[in-house]
Amino acid sequence: MKTIKLATVLSALLLTPLAMANNYADDLQQAVKHSTRSASSISRDQYRHPIETLTFFGITPTSTVVEISPGAGWYSEILAPLLAVSGTYYAAHFPAATTSDYYKRGRAAFVEKLASDPAYNRVQLTEFAPNNHSNIAPEGSADVVLTFRNLHNWYSNGGDDGMVAIFKDFYKTLKPGGVLGVVEHRLPADKMTGDWIKTGYFPQQLAISLAEQAGFIFEASSEINANANDKADYTGGVWTLPPTLQLKEQDKEKYLAIGESDRMTLKFRKPVAK
Repeated sequence: MKTIKLATVLSALLLTPLAMANNYADDLQQAVKHSTRSASSISRDQYRHPIETLTFFGITPTSTVVEISPGAGWYSEILAPLLAVSGTYYAAHFPAATTSDYYKRGRAAFVEKLASDPAYNRVQLTEFAPNNHSNIAPEGSADVVLTFRNLHNWYSNGGDDGMVAIFKDFYKTLKPGGVLGVVEHRLPADKMTGDWIKTGYFPQQLAISLAEQAGFIFEASSEINANANDKADYTGGVWTLPPTLQLKEQDKEKYLAIGESDRMTLKFRKPVAK
């Protein structure tokens, strides 16, 4: 009988989430090529790097994932088919009971999207808004909580304390050892003067500090979504760049050449209790 070394067995059992995600590269490729994806979504892959980003956060087809404020569903088009068979996908969208017309329109459009394709049949629609205490998912259930380009909005409404409270909600939702994945427009250190909050960019070190105050361990950062061409010095803030192109035709080719914003990609972990 062939002898199997104990070290080999242990190394197989102790695969890190990132190593596990790398083992599911074909599944991610198939999800990114799924028929749910619109042409406009695919055109942005060059800036948002979905395969590399989801791999960095350790997401596999068996993960339980909560996406916070999924917007129009750019990542939903990938996560829903990826997690449809063996995983769970919670989309924590705007609250149903709201007085905000913006929230109402955004949620209604997302609900319509979920009804448009069988790939979304197992998506679990929950709710999230700052200062709203609805459960985004059952406590201690999630392997990964994701937020894409939301920190600047939350911070402008609640400052340090509001952001820490939000991160604590994410912490509560995660399993011990679970991951908080953050992608956000990155404010250069030399631009943290004046009314930087209105620019749509956010300081990377501040994001790390606030997450740590909520109990997270900062594990790693990645330059997957970096863009050295973005100088973050536009009168109209980050919305000057694509995909918003706030100035419309004014200097449009210039901003298209810059591309989408320079983004930090941060991975935090909820400690495993001893």
